[in-house]
Amino acid sequence: MNVNLEALLDGRERQVGRAISIVEDRHPDQRELMQRIHPHTGRAQVVGITGSPGAGKSSLVNQLLKHWRQKGEKVAVVAVDPTSPFSGGALLGDRIRMHDHDADSGVFIRSMGTRGSLGGLSEACQDTVRLLDAAGYDRVVVETVGVGQSELDIMKTADTVALVLYPSGGDIIQAFKAGIMEIADLFIINKADLPGVNQLKAELEDLLHISGAPSYKSISETVSTTGEGTEAVIEALEKHHEWLKQSGEKQDRRVRQLETDVRRRVLERLGKEVEPVLAEVMQQGGTHDPYELADRIYKRLQDRKGE
Repeated sequence: MNVNLEALLDGRERQVGRAISIVEDRHPDQRELMQRIHPHTGRAQVVGITGSPGAGKSSLVNQLLKHWRQKGEKVAVVAVDPTSPFSGGALLGDRIRMHDHDADSGVFIRSMGTRGSLGGLSEACQDTVRLLDAAGYDRVVVETVGVGQSELDIMKTADTVALVLYPSGGDIIQAFKAGIMEIADLFIINKADLPGVNQLKAELEDLLHISGAPSYKSISETVSTTGEGTEAVIEALEKHHEWLKQSGEKQDRRVRQLETDVRRRVLERLGKEVEPVLAEVMQQGGTHDPYELADRIYKRLQDRKGE
């Protein structure tokens, strides 16, 4: 395996980057690597930051990094960017906005493309979070691209999900319809120096009341360009993390996330078995309905297992 495990667990940046590349590239060493680091995971707080483009997520994360670093904590950021349809690479806007921490060895920032996952998180994201957890980072922040499936995917990875909104963004009703209001644990109204903050906050409070949201859900106001309100966000994140641990919900969430991850990997392997049988059945033609075709494929798979 082309990774020094001891150096990785010690948080040495070069080895961490090399391990993430193995995961992203689905290198043959991936399975062994993830098995070996698994006993060292489960310590970090994983924070998901999501919201629509233009909400100021990256600037907010930049301010959070400053506060955590002042407390001496090691922080890693996985910035999930849209994948370029031309180069296949991730757009590095998030890393540009976090350049304040380029020379800080206690901060690790990695951009990761969605790689055609319909706007969702990269499939390698969960394994990357586990690697960073094992490498000794106290906080792992996953900032999503903020569109499509990513807001729903983030709950499969994060302990605490923060939804960033802004006045005149016009996305609060859409967020409610998409079910994102249920997923978010913390609501952050950014750009709070703009008109319309009170109206947005009132609408948000009404929607939380209508939906019967649990009491741990909170609303914070920030101006990420100046850092105003960042301490309140830090406090809210800490409060929610403590509630997760004391209530047992953190362990429950981790179990649900593991179950989802296992299911996806099992279905992925089953899909590889189904594909050739599907192609074979479809080549035979005919006017069979999809139910009959599905039955034939299933029966053929069962027959193969019995051979």
